[in-house]
Order: sequence, then structure tokens, then C-alpha cells
Amino acid sequence: MSSETSATDELTDVRSVRIEMTNHDGALLGKSLSPTKYLSARDKGFTVADLVLGLDLTNHAQLGFGFPAWREGFMPDLFARPDLETLVEWKPGQASVICDFWTADGDPVEADPRQALKRIAAAYADRGYTVTASVEIEATVFRESIDEARAKQYQDLTPLGGNAGAALILAKSPDFTEYAEAVVARLDELGIPWEAWSDEAASGQIEFNLAPDDAVTAADLWARTRQVMREVAYSLGRSITFMSKWSTEYGQGSHLNVSVCDENGNVFFDSANPQQPSATMLHFLGGVMGSLKACTSFALPTITSYRRLIDLEGPPTTLTWGVGNKSCAVRAVMAGPGATRLEYRLPSADSNTYLALATFLAAGLAGIDSKAMPPPAYELMAWAAPDEVAPRVPADLYSAVAALADDTVLREYLGEEFVDYWVGTRRWEWLTFHTETDRNDDQISVWESNRYFELA
Repeated sequence: MSSETSATDELTDVRSVRIEMTNHDGALLGKSLSPTKYLSARDKGFTVADLVLGLDLTNHAQLGFGFPAWREGFMPDLFARPDLETLVEWKPGQASVICDFWTADGDPVEADPRQALKRIAAAYADRGYTVTASVEIEATVFRESIDEARAKQYQDLTPLGGNAGAALILAKSPDFTEYAEAVVARLDELGIPWEAWSDEAASGQIEFNLAPDDAVTAADLWARTRQVMREVAYSLGRSITFMSKWSTEYGQGSHLNVSVCDENGNVFFDSANPQQPSATMLHFLGGVMGSLKACTSFALPTITSYRRLIDLEGPPTTLTWGVGNKSCAVRAVMAGPGATRLEYRLPSADSNTYLALATFLAAGLAGIDSKAMPPPAYELMAWAAPDEVAPRVPADLYSAVAALADDTVLREYLGEEFVDYWVGTRRWEWLTFHTETDRNDDQISVWESNRYFELA
């Protein structure tokens, strides 16, 4: 909407306001309100049951771990409080606004993914820094409608655009371009700044690169862009998935690009030695590398996320960093004062950007605070490197969660409740996979497709 007055007070020509929230699995949640109801309660927030942060992707309550105070009792209310700066006209007659979770006592919910990212962004601001981030979003689009995909249990679907699987192929059938251009048109209507789109490595796979913004806004744009990509696919009679790996095709990532500035500019850039990381970037990397294993479950949050970790298929498989080295988990991009940054290449397409970005930034801030130093930059190909030379990314969700449970840095910077609650939800994810299905661990199960295809 064009102004705060018309958007928040008059809601001109708006018949409903959709409030939006993101759960731990990255699914965009919401409910639609009449303009009168929205205006009457927007300052306090709108009541929602605590299970919006306590259900898995099949609508079962996550159990078996200690609950924080806001989950005690029988479904106590949380309050979804709108961030008025995010209010937009989603379509004619409908506005939408992104919310944070607050308790009935007026305290922020520490386990709320967006609140966690806001906390760490504020910690940077307290030290005189601002964070800029951007997201690369990958997904696969299919010829079948979502109803047809559901009827087939998401098996044996036909990737949109033909079978050309090499990256950046222009010889796609027109339906692929039609989809991409329809997404771009909607992003432009919503004012979501994008920089590029392209065919990715696998059949039917597409990537959208969003423009850099402050950390919280970058995550907000990620959440809304994925919603746009889904809505456009459905409107064109197609289906889409953000599963990290839906078949034996190449997996799907969600790379994060991060830079940090102070009043003098980009602190990752060293004008005296522009092709090498600055001292501050090295300290940031020191913190990241110290907690990179503990960050893994946020970057790879599902059972299927770990199926993507195949040497030479693109995603990093080792806990390494390098200058310009795309085989590493973290790549230092030395591109002048305006674009020097770190690319976090580990997150999969099914990761929650609020969480993956919050934990990466928390680890980096810890390194800046303590002036930590990273191991030497990895200069060789990091795929298939021996374990004694380059430690491997945890092989499964259980191992990744165990590493997080033992980490003290993320607890200090993001809070005990935040870490413990996430650990509980991921252990629940591991338990349900191992108790609800007969499986072959070498193959993607129908259980995984049914759980993750639409909602991850």
C-alpha cells in the first residue's frame, strides 16, 4: 500500500487482512480478518493457539521434550502481533501483514523464528553494525497440477520445461518460461526486489535470486517469494516443491549471502588487501567455523535434507571455508567494497531462512566478539576430501542435533529456550520417521514426500 495511513488506518478498498507467521519448519501460516477486527486488535495482537509453534507438518503435536512456559497447560493463547512495516496489498481487496509471536504477558516468544533473527540483528546494532543479506531460492516445478500430484503421492511427476538438466539451459519448453515470467510479474506487483532467475541444474528446477536487504527483511522476502511461487504454480495448473531432494535428481539449496557494515562501510572488505578477507571477516569466520557443525540442523532441518549431501553434486559436504571456493560450506566472495560477502552454501531449500540466518549470524557475532580465528582457507576441492583433512557435515539429522545440544555459543547468543525447543522439534522429526514408516534408508520414502512435498 502506498502509505501507512491508508494501509493501517483506512484500509481503503480492503475486504480482508491476512496475518502471516512462520513456524519452525518454514511453513507460512495465517488467518484472514475483517478490516474492523484487524484494526481493533492490531496493537495487542491476535490470539492463536500455541500449537502453531507445536505441530509438525502432518498436524501432530510435537511431544517428548520439556515445554517452555508458553506451552504449559492446554493450548494457551499466543498473540500474533503485526509488524506494520510489512503491510502490503497482496491482491485487490486483500492486505497481508507479517507477525511476530508474543506471550499473553507481553513478552516475545524466544523460540519464534522471526523474533530470534530480530534479536541477533539487534545485537549487531548494539555493536554499531548493520547486516545485509540476500537469499537464493531453488525449487522444482512440475507439469502436473497439485491435485494430480497428491493423487500420485508426489511420485513419478513430470518436471516442467523438458528433460534438459544442465544449468542455465535456454532450450526449455515455453511452459517453463511462462511460469517464471508469471512469478516475476507477481513479485513486481508486490514490490519484492529480485535480481535474476534461471534454470538450475536439475530438470524442472528454477532459481530466483532476491536483492539484498537488512537481515529480517531479507527473510520476510524469502517467505513471501516462496508463497508467490506456490500460488503462481497452482494458478497455472502446476505443482511445485521446495524439498531438498524430491528424487534422484540434483538436490535443492537456499544459499544465504551476508555482509556486515559499520559507519565506514563494509567491514568484510579490506581496501589494503581487497582479494583477501579483512580481519573482521576472519573473526566472523572464526566464530562460524567454531559452531558450523552445531548450526547444521538449522541449515538441514528435515530427514530428506541429508540426502542432498552427495559429493560433486553441488552442495557442500565438508565443514570448510574458502576464498571463492564453491565446494566449501562457506565461501568468501571478494568483490569490492559494495559486494564483498560470505556465502553460506549449506542451507537446503527446505530450511527456514529466519533460523538458518539467525544461527549463522549468531556464530559470526560470537567470533567478532572474541576475535576468534578460523582454520586456514581450504584451497582444494572440498568434495570427497578425507575426514582427517576436512571434517564432514553431519550425515543425518540425529547427529546434527547432537552437535547443537553440545554447543554453548548459540545458547549464549540466541537463548536456552530457543536452542532447547528446536532440539526437541528435530528429535521429534527423527523419531516419527523411524516409527511411522517401513523404510529403505537409501531411497526417498513416500513418507518423506507426503510430509515435505507441499509444506517444507
